[in-house]
Amino acid sequence: MSEPSDWELIALARAGSDQAFTRLVRRYEQGVVVFCQRMTGSRQDAEDLAQDSFIRVYRYLPRLRPKAKFSTVLFGIARNLTLNFLRDTGRRGRYRTQSLTREDASETALRDTASTPDRQARLGEIGALLEDALERLSPDHREVLVLRELNGLDYDAIAAVTKCRKGTVKSRLARAREQLRLQLLELGGDDV
Repeated sequence: MSEPSDWELIALARAGSDQAFTRLVRRYEQGVVVFCQRMTGSRQDAEDLAQDSFIRVYRYLPRLRPKAKFSTVLFGIARNLTLNFLRDTGRRGRYRTQSLTREDASETALRDTASTPDRQARLGEIGALLEDALERLSPDHREVLVLRELNGLDYDAIAAVTKCRKGTVKSRLARAREQLRLQLLELGGDDV
């Protein structure tokens, strides 16, 4: 038996199945938390924002319609809540991003089982440089970079989430990558 689609789970949840909604949450929880964490720099705030996103989805179950991918709808809600949080708390750009090399529940560490201590130290340096460089990006550029590179959303989905044109997404992504490269060079990552 095949796994039910997102919209099939929505239909079951709308009909009263808490189990269906729980499956939907489990399917997307990690991705939403990672996205929110990259935007806010705080795991705790990210978990709160992810929870608020799923609460909002649950509250609006009767109104949800399969006009787009469910992930696009969900990340759009998470994005709006995150941007409101950043605006309301005045914390835009002041958070540090989560390590790209540290192992935790939401990420895979950059490690090689045959690596040497020197290699591990170098990976730690690269991770710290990436953290600092990512933190320096504007929220708009950091957002498209995280949605594309960490969450794997395609251009159309990112355009729907950010409510801008696909061409704008492509140009923001190109600028984000270039800004990230320049920030890495500025921070001393010339041999990264």
